[in-house]
Amino acid sequence: MPKRAGVTALGLGLVAGATLLGTPTASSHGYTDTPISRQKLCANKTVSNCGQIQWEPQSAEGPKGFPAAGPADGRICAAGNAQFAELDDQRGGTWPATRVSSGQGYSFRWQFTANHSTTDFKYYVTKNGWDPTKPLTRAALDPQPFLTVAYNGARPPMTTVHQGAMPSGKTGRHMILAVWTVNDTAMAFYSCSDVQF
Repeated sequence: MPKRAGVTALGLGLVAGATLLGTPTASSHGYTDTPISRQKLCANKTVSNCGQIQWEPQSAEGPKGFPAAGPADGRICAAGNAQFAELDDQRGGTWPATRVSSGQGYSFRWQFTANHSTTDFKYYVTKNGWDPTKPLTRAALDPQPFLTVAYNGARPPMTTVHQGAMPSGKTGRHMILAVWTVNDTAMAFYSCSDVQF
């Protein structure tokens, strides 16, 4: 009997260890799907050769404080995570783009697998004349977000929609960067969406 109990305990320990090792970190939890983000395009197989992000579109998490801090230029869409570098690859400007209208009302939607206490959501857009074939940098973005939604520590619903307006004065191909700043950690989530005005 003691031998069998030892085997059972060992088996339970291995199962517990495998569960802990195979579980994504508790900090991996959100992305935009309207306008559709690059990570969602990868997850739904609209775009191929996406690497790991196709299995965890909610995991583009990096340091908060953007634009003063946060991921380095050229690594913004992947939130600075090398394992998601495919999100920073501009693919020659060929990512599928959502058609939008300059200055028009829009419903920006996030999907969460965990809804952290939140500071705010900020939405940035690229400047007129930016180069859509080069990785995203701070210099390519308008310096101020065109939409900020404060949460003051509240938790958003698992599907969250922000009503706002697309920025005015934009034509052609652009990128929208959505940043979800978590209130009770040092992290934020980054989501890049290609759009065509």
